[in-house]
Amino acid sequence: MPPLDEFARIRSWTEHRQPKALLEKAGVSLGIGDDAAVIDGAPGMQWLLSADAMVERVHFLDETMEEADIGYKALAANVSDIAAMGGLPKHALISVCAPPAWNAMRIGRLYDGLYACANKYGVAVVGGDTTSAPEHLVISVTLVGVVEAGRAIKRSGAKPGHIVFLTGPTGLSAAGLHGLLMQSRGAPNVGTLPARLVQAHRRPAPSVKAGRLLLETSWGESLNDVSDGLASEAWEIAEASGAKLVLRESALPISGELASFASAQGKRALDWILYGGEDYVLLGTADGNRQVALQALFREEGLPFFVIGEVEEGTPGVMLETAFGVRKPLGKGGYNHFPEG
Repeated sequence: MPPLDEFARIRSWTEHRQPKALLEKAGVSLGIGDDAAVIDGAPGMQWLLSADAMVERVHFLDETMEEADIGYKALAANVSDIAAMGGLPKHALISVCAPPAWNAMRIGRLYDGLYACANKYGVAVVGGDTTSAPEHLVISVTLVGVVEAGRAIKRSGAKPGHIVFLTGPTGLSAAGLHGLLMQSRGAPNVGTLPARLVQAHRRPAPSVKAGRLLLETSWGESLNDVSDGLASEAWEIAEASGAKLVLRESALPISGELASFASAQGKRALDWILYGGEDYVLLGTADGNRQVALQALFREEGLPFFVIGEVEEGTPGVMLETAFGVRKPLGKGGYNHFPEG
C-alpha cells in the first residue's frame, strides 16, 4: 500500500462513514473536502461551518509569535475558510487546552488577540471550552458563517477558458517566519526584517471582501484560500475540478519587501511564493471574458487582483510556465502534517 499524505489520510478516515440519507436529512449540502461545509439553514441562506486547530511547536513558536498574535491568527485562519466560499463569518466557538506554562495572564493575552480579530471581522464569540493540557497549548476554533443558498463558491468549478487569479501576493508570511526564526537564533546576517513580512506572518488579513465581490457578481467560478501554499492550493482546485491549471512564473506577484529580503538572505523568493503558505489570500478561477471587468471592479474597491495563469484542456494537474516559456509539472509542496507513512 503506498504511503498516505495528509489529505489521503483525511479521506481514509472520513469517507463513507455516514449514509448519504443521514447527511441529507441533516441538511448537508457539501461535506468534508472543501474550505467549509455547507449546511441548509434559514430560507434563502446556508450555513458555512469551518474548524481549525493550532498546536504549540507545530503551528506557532514562542520565538516568533506573541500570545495575542496566536489568538488573532487562530481565528483569522477560520475567517479565511469562510471567505474562500464567498461567505460572511458570524459565530465562533473557542476551545483552549492550556499547559502549566500558560498561566491566566498569558491566556488573557491570547484572548486579547482573538477578540481583536473577531471584532474586526464582525464575528460573535458565543462559547467553547477550556481544559488543562500536559505540555503544549492547543487552541481550536469552530466558525459558523452564512452564504446565499446554492451560491457557495467551491474548489470544483475550474474549466478550460478560465483565468487563474490571486487576491494578493503570496510568500510574505513564510519570509516573515524565516526572518523571525533567524532573529531568535541570533543569526548575524538577518539585517532589517521588513515590517510587512512580520505582519503577514503574525496578523494575516483574510480576503472576506474579495470573496463577497466574487460571489455577488457571480464571477468567481472556483475558489480556495492559500493556507498550505500556492502550489498545494492550485492542486486542490485542479483535482476537485478535474482541470489543468497553468501558472505563469512571470505573472506571480512579488512584493518589493519580499524580493529584497530573499536576495539578502540568499533565498529564492519563488520558493516562498509557491510553497510558503499561511498568506490567506484567495486563489481562484473565473471566465476569461470577465478578466477586464474583474480587474476594474477590484481596482475600484481598492483591492489587489492578479491574473497568474489559465485553465486549459488536458490531464488534471498543475503546470508552471517559467520566464523562458518552458512548462514543467509543479509539485504540490506546501505544508503537510502527514507527508508519508
